[in-house]
Amino acid sequence: MRLYLDRHVRVYADNIAAVDEQIEAQLAPFAQAAAQLDEIPGIGPVAAAIILAEIGVDMSRFPTAGHLCSWAKFSPGVHSSAGKSKGNGSTGHGNRYLARVLGEAAVIAGRTDTFLGARYRRIARRRGKKRAIVAVGRSILIIVWHLLSDENAAFADLGADHFTRHLDPDRRKHSHIRQLEALGYSVTLTPAA
Repeated sequence: MRLYLDRHVRVYADNIAAVDEQIEAQLAPFAQAAAQLDEIPGIGPVAAAIILAEIGVDMSRFPTAGHLCSWAKFSPGVHSSAGKSKGNGSTGHGNRYLARVLGEAAVIAGRTDTFLGARYRRIARRRGKKRAIVAVGRSILIIVWHLLSDENAAFADLGADHFTRHLDPDRRKHSHIRQLEALGYSVTLTPAA
């Protein structure tokens, strides 16, 4: 029995190696595009290869990043009438292979100390993990479109503190004052030295 299993494991490993070699040979002309996508947090070499296989490198068929997101069914589904939300927000069936790899990349990016990680945690805290996965997956897809539509483009992370840096300090100050007053405190502010 042991010999039988060893032989099948060896054959299986040989088949995997042969498939990996074929994939690398097919991906060789797109090595630069794969390297560009590999810079995005959450996307590794395998995810980059899957994304390239599903959407290709020719972004001329998608005039904008929104068109790519719409084609991939990663657009926000807003169905409302008279101020009431209708339906479940689903945007239809898209490419399930692309959706899976974008979802995995979004979850992995959510664990990083980057703009995408901060975006994931911010949305997950307010709206839940599923919506955060879709939102960050859409953000990744937009980044992919920009990288593939301009071969000279390079990914530059905005930083995990992007949201806090771009909030208006006066709005934040007034918001905190209102919150403390709602708790029953009297607030007087004096500038720090």
